Amino acid sequence: MNILRLAPFAAFALVACQPGGTAHEAPPLAGARIGGPFTLVNQDGRPVTDRTFAGKYRIMYFGYTFCPDVCPTDAAAIGKGLAMLDKSDPALAGRIVPVFVSVDPERDTPAVLKGFVAAFHPRMVGLTGTPAQIAAVSKAYGVFAGKGDAQPGGGYLVNHSRTTYLMDPDGRPLALLPSDKGPQAVADEIKRWAT
Repeated sequence: MNILRLAPFAAFALVACQPGGTAHEAPPLAGARIGGPFTLVNQDGRPVTDRTFAGKYRIMYFGYTFCPDVCPTDAAAIGKGLAMLDKSDPALAGRIVPVFVSVDPERDTPAVLKGFVAAFHPRMVGLTGTPAQIAAVSKAYGVFAGKGDAQPGGGYLVNHSRTTYLMDPDGRPLALLPSDKGPQAVADEIKRWAT
């Protein structure tokens, strides 16, 4: 076999295997049907739509403030990852909005969300709405959420999927952010795809 004939293919293979997004590498969620229009209410009680975030990258996370473990851990990873970018690449960080969408609209009022998101990042936006609005936006993002059984004292847990999306400035999905792997992994993945 002629080694010169293989050289262009070997060069392509080396480029394709390089870590990080390249000009020729499509984002993992490119073309996926994730996201869409929504109308909700933010932590200040103001109406918000998907167009409110036009022109900004969005980190979309679905959870609830009464979550005993996963949601605050993921929100902390998202907030700290974005804080790392605030220091290392402020221009990029300024173009990103972290969004926490409640899957528990019965308890997650705007006032409750306000205290929750403020604990994780000053630009984090908390969104809630009617049960029908939350069901619609959850479905658009492929998020499962269901109220668990009542516990002693009247409380309950909400079972939900654990997904953190990075969306582009037009609201199209780019990648899943590894919020379960910590702030550095979140920051690295944002830098990889938000360019």
